[in-house]
Amino acid sequence: MSVRQDRPVAGALWMLLTGVLFVAVTAMVKHLGSRVPAAEAAFLRYALGLVFLLPMLGALRRVRFDRRVATLFGVRGLLHALGVILWFFAMTQIPIAEVTAMNYVSPVYVAIGAALFLGERMRWPRIVAILVALVGVAIILRPGFREISPGHIAMIGTAILFAGSYLIAKVLSDEVAPTVVVAMLSITVTIGLTPFAMAVWVWPTWSELGWLFLVATVATSAHLSMTLAFRAAPITVTQPVTFLQLIWATALGAFVFDEGVDAYVVTGGIVIVGAVLVITIREARAKRVRQQPPVAP
Repeated sequence: MSVRQDRPVAGALWMLLTGVLFVAVTAMVKHLGSRVPAAEAAFLRYALGLVFLLPMLGALRRVRFDRRVATLFGVRGLLHALGVILWFFAMTQIPIAEVTAMNYVSPVYVAIGAALFLGERMRWPRIVAILVALVGVAIILRPGFREISPGHIAMIGTAILFAGSYLIAKVLSDEVAPTVVVAMLSITVTIGLTPFAMAVWVWPTWSELGWLFLVATVATSAHLSMTLAFRAAPITVTQPVTFLQLIWATALGAFVFDEGVDAYVVTGGIVIVGAVLVITIREARAKRVRQQPPVAP
């Protein structure tokens, strides 16, 4: 039985908490620095987070996957693992506000991928919103006016890889329980990260392990609160609240990490968020239309 989405205030508050938690994750990863290589830090974050799957082990053991579903889980895990490596690397290279702003563009790549691979129709309003979002990316990067660092390229790769991961999740969610989709992501990403982590391994200190476990704990809490937000209110209510992450990330970078405030980054982020909001609202409306029962003759 579906849960009614009629608590917009609760949904907005849960999403507000989600934003705070995700910004806290970026702050902790930024604080860790680059002594632990990005692939290893990503591996430890997911490996330490497997402890949160213990209550699901019984349900996971009862699940039987066919070859197609197992392959999709594996491909998704690899895409997400590569995206996480690039994200951890970007956090050591560019300001928190830029990481946050460029991460907003992932839903745009999802919309493009859905049209290319899932057969979804690409109408003019969505095309215009995608073009506007890409303009926002250009405002942030300003190619030709400043050097584009490896961190910026890493974030572009992160957004594309996460979009691929999300598209596969959309396919899997029609065939497998959502809790299984979430649990399998943690397992397959940990497996996918293992060889990359082993190739650059340095022994972490107890302090670094503690911080990475805290990252795993806060990230898991963020995903939980996001789920509660979506359960309480429509995505058209919760999506605009995510913009506050950019404000908090900018303030955090300025006051804690002395990164300064880049007006171009903030402007580009606002443009991207506006475009993503248009895409989100249109997709939510289309979904409601598809879910309406047929009228009896």
